[in-house]
Amino acid sequence: MATLNLKPSHKAVKSYYQTLQNFQKLGAANEGAVKVAFADLLTSCCQQFNWILVQENSLKLTDTKRIQVDGLFVRDDTLKHGIWEAKDTADDLPKEVQKKFAKGYPKDNIIFQSPDRVIIWQGGKQVYDQDITKPEALVESLKLFFEYRPPQIENWEKAAAEFGDKVRGLGEKLVDLIESQRKTNPQFIGAFQGFSNLCRQSINPNISDAAVEEMLIQHLLTERIFRQIFNNPDFTRRNIIAVEIEKVIEALTSKSFSRAHFLGDVDYFYRALEEAAATITEYSEKQHFLNTVYERFFQGFAVNVADTHGIVYTPQSIVDFMVRSVDEILRTEFKKSLSDKGVHILDPFVGTGNFIMRIMREIRKTALSHKYQQELHCNEVMLLPYYIASMNIEHEYLTATGQYQPFDGICLVDTFSVQEALQLDLFTPQNTQRVKQQQSSPIFVVIGNPPYNVGQQNENDNNKNRKYSQTGGVDQRVAETYAKDSKATNKNKLSDPYVKAFRWAADRIEDEGIVAFVSNNSFIDAIAFDGMRQHLAQDFDAIYILDLGGNIRKNASNQPIYNVFDIKVGVSINLLIKKKEGNKSPGKIYYAAVGEFWRKQEKYDYLEKCQHLGGVDWEEIKPDKKHTWLTAGLQADFETFIPMGSKETKAAKGEATGAIFKLFSNGVKTNRDVWAYNFNPDELAANIQRAIATYNEQTRKWLDCPDKSANVDDFVTYDDAKISWSGDLKNHLQRGVIVEYDPKHIRQSLYRPFTKSWLYFDAKLNNRRYQFPYIFPTPETEKENRVICVTNHTQIPFLVQITDVIPSLDVGGRPGQCFPFYSYDEDGNNRQENITDWALDAFREEYENPAISKWDIFYYIYGLLHHPRYREKYADNLKRELPRIPYAPEFESFAKAGKRLAEIHLNYEKQPEYPLEFIENDEVALNWRVEKMKLSKDKTQLIYNEFLTLAGIPPKVFAYRLGNRSALDWIIDRYQVKIDKRSGIENDPNRLEDEQYIVRLIGQVITVSLETVDIVNQLPSLE
Repeated sequence: MATLNLKPSHKAVKSYYQTLQNFQKLGAANEGAVKVAFADLLTSCCQQFNWILVQENSLKLTDTKRIQVDGLFVRDDTLKHGIWEAKDTADDLPKEVQKKFAKGYPKDNIIFQSPDRVIIWQGGKQVYDQDITKPEALVESLKLFFEYRPPQIENWEKAAAEFGDKVRGLGEKLVDLIESQRKTNPQFIGAFQGFSNLCRQSINPNISDAAVEEMLIQHLLTERIFRQIFNNPDFTRRNIIAVEIEKVIEALTSKSFSRAHFLGDVDYFYRALEEAAATITEYSEKQHFLNTVYERFFQGFAVNVADTHGIVYTPQSIVDFMVRSVDEILRTEFKKSLSDKGVHILDPFVGTGNFIMRIMREIRKTALSHKYQQELHCNEVMLLPYYIASMNIEHEYLTATGQYQPFDGICLVDTFSVQEALQLDLFTPQNTQRVKQQQSSPIFVVIGNPPYNVGQQNENDNNKNRKYSQTGGVDQRVAETYAKDSKATNKNKLSDPYVKAFRWAADRIEDEGIVAFVSNNSFIDAIAFDGMRQHLAQDFDAIYILDLGGNIRKNASNQPIYNVFDIKVGVSINLLIKKKEGNKSPGKIYYAAVGEFWRKQEKYDYLEKCQHLGGVDWEEIKPDKKHTWLTAGLQADFETFIPMGSKETKAAKGEATGAIFKLFSNGVKTNRDVWAYNFNPDELAANIQRAIATYNEQTRKWLDCPDKSANVDDFVTYDDAKISWSGDLKNHLQRGVIVEYDPKHIRQSLYRPFTKSWLYFDAKLNNRRYQFPYIFPTPETEKENRVICVTNHTQIPFLVQITDVIPSLDVGGRPGQCFPFYSYDEDGNNRQENITDWALDAFREEYENPAISKWDIFYYIYGLLHHPRYREKYADNLKRELPRIPYAPEFESFAKAGKRLAEIHLNYEKQPEYPLEFIENDEVALNWRVEKMKLSKDKTQLIYNEFLTLAGIPPKVFAYRLGNRSALDWIIDRYQVKIDKRSGIENDPNRLEDEQYIVRLIGQVITVSLETVDIVNQLPSLE
């Protein structure tokens, strides 16, 4: 049951009474004045449920009757929770109630309020009538109103909560049924095979049988919704794709399968859905309600599909802003409009049809018939949203014209493979004709919300983004433009579908037109997108970027409430203009951003206020030579400093010049950290041996398989408790490589700051070891070699740490680079100093000191990278590129400080313990075991476990920060017992042979932190 958290002592309640008193002092007692105070109180209550209070709203009762209400409570799925009516003190409230009911006001859930009284009706009965001059009564009335659920909504909430699990089980039963019928039902075998071929020809040539089965299941589970909710009994006969699927379903039911009987398990869900939808009288609101159902369906039933395609509904305020902006651009830049003939419009990722419907409302009614039949186009690759979009768009036309006409502009096709698909016979002759018609149309406007997903998080999900390998296809175009001209080391993010969407759209509009996308905003400033930014500026004459923020990894609050889509990545609205007569020099780029901590509703309100791009206060931005668009905060003198490392120096065959270090490297990337790391070496050995046994078993099966053309992704067994696959491990399998366990591969590693772990360091079971076979090839090299690790990433502050063991890829919390003092051959021989002779000469010359050694330079760098002024002044530069090292006035002071910092950071486990106070719980037995530690609110105490609390933590300890955490915070975060949900693997930091290790470590890290702060604070000036 939903509960309203409201007490008489809460600020919102006190503020309500205080505002009323202020009005009384001013003599303002009329309804218009006093209801403001109650509206504020109601709004604060709404925020707990993610509802909106819509004031002065018109509510449709029947086709011919509407009422005007003071307030309407609307849930995020558009269902109405209730009504508020406000009166002033002079009104006779019971009489006013009866007047409203005489006008037809509903009695489902309505609150009548005056400053001193509340009357509530629920379910057709009066349930409350009290004086609310006392806070207790006011709170009681609000709890009654907000916690009540009309039966239709209550049933819907219960059904929706259970639906995900129920429908997943039903889907599994349908899979079993379909697979059994494919073996025993000749009629179904033929129908399924024919349908599968059509799918491979029109949607994806590599589509699996499982995906085809999923389409059938989606149809079976959802077609009733379209028939019932939208009163469209002819849906399966009218829709050209539904017709084809029904043929397969009829074959499935040709034996003993009964559709109605089978769906009986979720009949309650359909009935609850239909009853809830029946409370909605506006068709547009029914559409929005269905959109939320659609999102829940995919998140409950098809998690992988939702992940791959970035299933997300575009809020109406964003759609409105974008459509109005496109119309404004057409008018001001091209002397055209959305209504004009010849302006072909395409939504390549139509989803549920929002953009096309909104465009139809913008088009003059006299022009709509021609546009609808000839110049509106859209694509969808997934069946369910294709159905919804078809129906929504057709109904929009029916509403505008009074005539039903099928929408021939929608195609069931993958936008990125249209060229490939045209070489084949498509789904149906009608769909084929639609695709060809679209392809031959001169598209002038591309608008929509492309999917965003850089790739699957776990190979065991077998849910990769599709590759488009055809010659001249979108993958090739991204590779030969965005990727080719990127200077980034890691370009994986360019495989995100939204990046492909920009490339595809820029090519599709050819010589001139408009691209309007709402997308992931990482391309604006992330390093990997420098080539993309370069080409966007070349391809378009004007670019408008409205940054809506919301990246929870950048936002200090780490809360999705600031995101317009409730997703983790940031979002931007992007309007790109290409003109035939453009000068083809880099286009002008205009940028605007909303406040970092604006909530999503504030962002929606801002878009509504602006109306279109003409209402935005734009700033023209000037990219630098590296195609950085957001250059604010970047310091020009940073470029004059010596690079720690460079690609050119790294690749140089002869004498290396121009940088301090010859070699640098990422830390080790395992792609299976849960398996490849563990605090306990015995547990690590057991986990790795289990994975190797599973891998070798699968490899031998592959070697015995006669069909080597089989898809390895579908061939291997996915069992999270036995193995974690990665793309490279599958490649080893395809080559028939057998893996042998070697205990010598268990090595010490720095996994996170001050957190050592055991690592299985192996060429086959680590995705990338980069240069570490040459940096720490043997345990013996750990005694002499030292590595400075820097983490320079857009999402966290810069940090530096030193290590004498193999670091992980994310040793600082995000990927960084590591600079060793020595490098070796793989057997540990042929030790080479890694600081270049060129750098040694440069430092000796600058400081006129021939005694400076390479170790001095190494420690100078380590000291300088801790300097507060350096890190503050060059913070933005350090988010974008590797550190560059200036010549400080005092070389020796930095070298000496850096050497001492290195000593205590490397030997942190040998430092004296800070004298903390031990507070013991006498009611609990002595216990040194950690499960999960926690700081007190004032951060002076650490609750170690139920038995022990460590007190007296000095505040200064938190000043030593590594990225977004202090050193002590890292210890608290990492030293806890963790059980991986997927594999069941436990990682326990407690040491049976040394029970007090973690307590001792805490004291030692506090000592290290305090000395670090003192050393850093005493560093000389850089000026």
